Amino acid sequence: MNEIHIGRIAGELGVKPGQVKAAAELLQDGGTVPFIARYRKEATGALDEVQIARVRDRLEQLAELDKRREAVMRSLEDRGLLTEELKTALEAAETLTRVEDLYLPFRPKRRTRASIAAERGLEPLADLLMAAAAGKADCPDPLAAAEAFADPEKGVPDAEAALAGARDIAAERISEDPSARHVLRRLFVRKGVFASRVVKGKEEDGAKYRDYFDWKEPAVKAPSHRILAAFRGEAEGFLALSFAPPEADALAALEELFVKGESPAAEQVKAALKDGYARLAGPSMETELRAVLKKKADEAAVAVFARNVREVLMEPPLGQKAVLAVDPGFRTGCKLAVLDPQGALLETAVIYPLRGKNDQENAAGTVKDLLSRYPVEAVAVGNGTGGRETEAFFRSLDLPGNPVVVLVNESGASVYSASEAAREEFPDQDLTVRGAVSIGRRLQDPLAELVKIDPKSIGVGQYQHDVDQKLLKSALDDVVSSCVNRVGVEVNTASRQLLTAVSGIGPALAASIVAYRQENGPFACRAELKKVPRLGPKAFEQAAGFLRIRGGTEPLDASAVHPESYGVVRAMAKDLGCTVAELLADANLRRRIDPKRYLDGPTGEFTLKDILEELEKPGRDPRQTFDPVLFSPEVRTIADLRVGMELAGIVTNVTAFGAFVDIGVHQDGLVHVSEMARNYVKNPAEFVRPGQRVRVRVIAIDESRKRIGLSMKELSNPG
Repeated sequence: MNEIHIGRIAGELGVKPGQVKAAAELLQDGGTVPFIARYRKEATGALDEVQIARVRDRLEQLAELDKRREAVMRSLEDRGLLTEELKTALEAAETLTRVEDLYLPFRPKRRTRASIAAERGLEPLADLLMAAAAGKADCPDPLAAAEAFADPEKGVPDAEAALAGARDIAAERISEDPSARHVLRRLFVRKGVFASRVVKGKEEDGAKYRDYFDWKEPAVKAPSHRILAAFRGEAEGFLALSFAPPEADALAALEELFVKGESPAAEQVKAALKDGYARLAGPSMETELRAVLKKKADEAAVAVFARNVREVLMEPPLGQKAVLAVDPGFRTGCKLAVLDPQGALLETAVIYPLRGKNDQENAAGTVKDLLSRYPVEAVAVGNGTGGRETEAFFRSLDLPGNPVVVLVNESGASVYSASEAAREEFPDQDLTVRGAVSIGRRLQDPLAELVKIDPKSIGVGQYQHDVDQKLLKSALDDVVSSCVNRVGVEVNTASRQLLTAVSGIGPALAASIVAYRQENGPFACRAELKKVPRLGPKAFEQAAGFLRIRGGTEPLDASAVHPESYGVVRAMAKDLGCTVAELLADANLRRRIDPKRYLDGPTGEFTLKDILEELEKPGRDPRQTFDPVLFSPEVRTIADLRVGMELAGIVTNVTAFGAFVDIGVHQDGLVHVSEMARNYVKNPAEFVRPGQRVRVRVIAIDESRKRIGLSMKELSNPG
């Protein structure tokens, strides 16, 4: 365990080194972020998931830094170039950038103008010129000094050629000098200008990037969505981008480092410096700045996407209730799927309610027949093409049991329907039936259904296909894992995909659990999980607290109390003269518990507090209560909208510049950040979230471009 790294991370997080060290040791021992955050609070001082994930990620980054530092030092030592001064500097380097700067002058490289000049014996002349320019040597006449280096046999025909070669050497040295790169790097960050222009002849084809045809702004202040949009325009060949400070500022900064006073030698170095900046240092720094801006924009976009995915995954579930799922369609009809409370498919049908009167009557008969045989509590209608019309049709029927009709966001349903998981579950059903099933299950439990697809397909991202895919996957994996483990998983009904996201399980063990369940029937208790092939003590420790078994032989198995703490609860029940089941059912008994009696060993204050909270509401679902949004029945398409209308809507996506809201017309409207509230809203994500019910006013309609402008000002909304 690297104590320097531990201290550094602790400083960055503003926590104690001991907390970081404990988290690092638990991670090294195979602990997952959700497990450590929930069940090892005593060890870490109650670090949360975000902090523990940060410890994990920074340890990986610092390990990469150490690995690269060692490789550089080994390379230098093998070539006899590792001086004590250089070794000390490398050991003190705190970033990969600093390590690479120190290594750059010694990095093996292809032949350059400078190396060719050095081969021709011009290094002493370059040394003289640079020393004289810095005021450390005397060279009143560089041309005269260069005469001694003229040698036609070496490819140096005269003094002018010698000076040119010496300038090439000086240019490369200046460009690779760590101090010069540090100064330039700071200048590029402070004064770099993000400039964009249209590629000649691409004005018409690249019209969607019109805002960037002639754009300039300070690079470090450019918001992430603008940077990513410009990079996309460049990748598609419509835009030319640059990221650099004024050249005069860069040359002045370099001259301050390498030129002291005025002299003929200084003029030679200034010329070398200008050439080196144009050919070498400038492009190198611009590449770095581009990478920094891209990384910053990626991180911002990934954070937005991850936050949105979390909100969607944690949307309130309808719960274990029978559902009639509907995948709407005009020409091919609406596919119906009846699902039992656990989401199992019972029957399918096709109706054509969006055609003629006879078809509508037949459709109504089919629906009523299904619902007379399968009492359902909700009708889930996908919000795709024909969704509003289909919803209206179902609302017009006098349905048996009076089920609630809900328009469900079907983003991702088509992805699931074509997936291996869907083919495996429904090999004999077509894509539309699988899609209908997914729509119904998404109403029953959004989290359980959405974990089956790539989170990028959920439809709440911002340039998710343009960002670093490794960074995105890591962030989304963390979000999915966090949500699944926070809610908990019913082990006897969970899909393989849902079990995969449980702490300590993964794909192989998830498949083993499902196979064992199919062969042996439902698990009677958590302890029975130990019989699953390859599910060893470590996996059980990590997973058990997040798996639920309701109605089993052990009452605590339905709660988030970890099996390692069952003894504490049993001691409480024994001291009160009751059973654990009675303790869970009787609030009066729980009020008689004296917590201080059970503080012992691994059961500290944090753990005991969690246990007592769990006893109050065993296995409670942290998600909010389901509350369907009711769209205006008079508004079904964008043509029905009028400026000034006030409508109910549901937030579908939150970006850096505003929020998109579904108002039931097949085209989300945009509430720009400036239209969210009367007061200034800096970050839309702090004001609204995906899945949130809101009231909006229509302020602009562009039917040809399918754009709807909305406002939340002066309406009853949070903020």
